[in-house]
Amino acid sequence: MYLKKIALLNFKNIAQEELEPCPGINCLVGDNGAGKTNIVDAVWYLSMCKSSLQTTDGQNIRHGADFFLIDGSYRSDAERSESVSCSFSRKGGKVLKRNGKEYERLSDHVGLIPAVIVSPSDSALISDAAEERRRYLNAFIAQLDRPYLAALVRYNAVLAERNRLLKMHPDETMLRIYDMQLAEHGGLIHARRQEYVHRLRPAVAEYYRILSDDREQVELHYRSELDERPFDELLLAARQRDLANEFTTAGIHRDDLVLKIGGYPLRKYGSQGQQKSFLIALKLAQYAIVAETSGERPLLLLDDLFDKLDARRVEQLIRLVSGERFGQIFITDCNPTRLRTILDNAGGDYALFAVRNGALVAERTPQASGLAAGTKAAGTPDNGTDPNAPEAAEAANETAESAPEAMETAAETAEAASGSGAPDISDTVPEPAENEVDTTDSTEPSAAATSDICPETMDTAAENPSENAAARPNTSEA
Repeated sequence: MYLKKIALLNFKNIAQEELEPCPGINCLVGDNGAGKTNIVDAVWYLSMCKSSLQTTDGQNIRHGADFFLIDGSYRSDAERSESVSCSFSRKGGKVLKRNGKEYERLSDHVGLIPAVIVSPSDSALISDAAEERRRYLNAFIAQLDRPYLAALVRYNAVLAERNRLLKMHPDETMLRIYDMQLAEHGGLIHARRQEYVHRLRPAVAEYYRILSDDREQVELHYRSELDERPFDELLLAARQRDLANEFTTAGIHRDDLVLKIGGYPLRKYGSQGQQKSFLIALKLAQYAIVAETSGERPLLLLDDLFDKLDARRVEQLIRLVSGERFGQIFITDCNPTRLRTILDNAGGDYALFAVRNGALVAERTPQASGLAAGTKAAGTPDNGTDPNAPEAAEAANETAESAPEAMETAAETAEAASGSGAPDISDTVPEPAENEVDTTDSTEPSAAATSDICPETMDTAAENPSENAAARPNTSEA
């Protein structure tokens, strides 16, 4: 998949910009807070209908504005053209369109524009509770497997109903009905997770071996209570504990990924550099599986690449992703000299864009390939780096002119979008921070902030449509 052009309007600190990246490596350099991550996040938005960060849609609107608009043009590996636009207004909510046609459900978009992101926030996969690792698995598998996503939505809904029922001292008949539904949907989820982790395991080990020069060995395992006994038996055995605690204490909502280095828990025994290398290997393995399964090379987003990595490992990574196996790549860094040196040493061609206070300037276009790459800020003079800049400026103006109509459409469809049945893939039972055996069964899970794949039903709340409820506590779903 290749992003040919992306236009942003009122997105975070970016007033109005256009970027025309090259099909290969694209570097975004600038000071901290300049807006590099915001551009990468906009690319992710068009793939996953939401920010990669823990922010609401409303928080992504530029200060002083009432809406944001992101518009992207793509070319698939099969030479198919796609156009995706995402807008959000405080009054109208979120609207996502593919080739000019609005989606009825945002979840229908997941997987069309595959993307994999590596960012500093990935450290939560190691340091935080098992819920983060389940959330990662859910988002990864949902891009490739529609039945998995459907089963996940149904499981979470049934789990929430069963938890409410447990607070009312129900009879055994009602509990058995919910047990049957949990077993049906949970069995599919468990099988898919086993399958994809089995595919991840050798790829993670191989990519880590390359990044570390074969100095350490890492392991990845999937742990579930369903490995030991069938789901219906598991629920029956936990019946008295569930009634005492008034919530469901057993099930796939307690699954975990076990991460090890040299046979020991990665969280306790891995250095920061080793942990970051493991996360990159995990994401590269995910990239390979998505590309193999979908037949489309995902966009690879490497945000703050040098965070916790030495130059040697970064150069290994650059050499690795410069091959034909990988497609379009976006890299951010605050040190242009360092990044140029490593890229030049790696020998691959690249485009480089400077980001200053939300404005983009093209500083280098690919030389060997002659592929177009450029940027044009609305209302700024042509700097000679992009021969198509006048057309880009005209397109940017057209985008700005069409924004009010997009916002009007968003307002008209917000009510329908908010009731379309979005998936919520977060889980109810928080796990201890240890990436080891969980022994905590006796406390009721608190309502955690949801982090869904496509939370269209949470984008606008009836009582307060100006906020995105996707990041607010939700007690009704897992």
